[in-house]
Amino acid sequence: MTTVERAGTAAAVDTPVLAVRDLSVSFPTETGTVSAVDRAHLDLAAGEIVGMVGESGCGKSVTAMSIAGLLPGSARISGSVRLNGAELVGARESVLRRVRGKEIAYIFQEPMTSLNPVLTVGRQIGEVLQVHERMSRRAARARAVELLTLVGIPSAAKRVDTYPHQLSGGMRQRVMIAMAVACGPKVLVADEPTTALDVTVQAGILQVLRDLRDRLGTSILVITHDLGVIADIADRVVVMYAGRVVERAPVTDLFAHPRHHYTAGLLAASPTPGRHAGTERLQEIPGLVPVLSTQPDACTFADRCPAADTRCRDSEPPLEAARVGATEHLAACWHPTHIQEANR
Repeated sequence: MTTVERAGTAAAVDTPVLAVRDLSVSFPTETGTVSAVDRAHLDLAAGEIVGMVGESGCGKSVTAMSIAGLLPGSARISGSVRLNGAELVGARESVLRRVRGKEIAYIFQEPMTSLNPVLTVGRQIGEVLQVHERMSRRAARARAVELLTLVGIPSAAKRVDTYPHQLSGGMRQRVMIAMAVACGPKVLVADEPTTALDVTVQAGILQVLRDLRDRLGTSILVITHDLGVIADIADRVVVMYAGRVVERAPVTDLFAHPRHHYTAGLLAASPTPGRHAGTERLQEIPGLVPVLSTQPDACTFADRCPAADTRCRDSEPPLEAARVGATEHLAACWHPTHIQEANR
């Protein structure tokens, strides 16, 4: 059975590893309340890789950070986040500290700002093991060497004693991955894991994530702006806009038949080999993602959508089956794109 088939089988399980239901997040500011996430739904099955895409300001990182309670105390969070059935929203800080790093781990987009510059990478990986696994310092160091080898760092026994500034960007990202998987987490959240990396290094990082899924059975949530990354690694895709999930589908179905106009716009704005090799200009989505104080009872993409009408501006479209028979492909759109239009 291939990895995609395994993930598909896992996705069919009634109880996912991670289940996010009606998650809403807002922040009080000097100018009023900002609604960052609005009733988001997300499932992550065992051994599955789910991609989350959208422009900056769409709520992707806020959704991910709220899963393990990493948002500041001023954040107002409602809804449900269940990890293997255990509720995390409203859980005590002592409970969340045990979950972070051990059950849910994060890979942040800029390793140079996430790693401590005055500690060796081995010391930083070992600290996770000492805290969560109660290992001795010597045992933690030996395990750090094994983890660096696991993520493809050559001469791991020597690299374990290097400092972050002595490593390349790709190597630092691999160190972050080693630290994240040190305790065998059930869920791995990778927030822009390939940002600022060249294509060759990016491919290596994605292969490391796939290998970890295959070897450890880890469920992975990948957040990115890069649809090429999503096409390469994800089993399913969640598209967010203005804090809402506007489309959710298996990756091949979404790329072949995008049903929300925002998704179609993102795909049209991505370079395609051959199509944009000459002078053909990429299509852009006009306007900007709105900053909302309250979520309207309307389609939040209406002001940027070429198909919007009065209904779109007066009522919110439900997230429902995009077409007959496509029970796993959901879109929140009153006028979903036609397949022939989406493939232009």
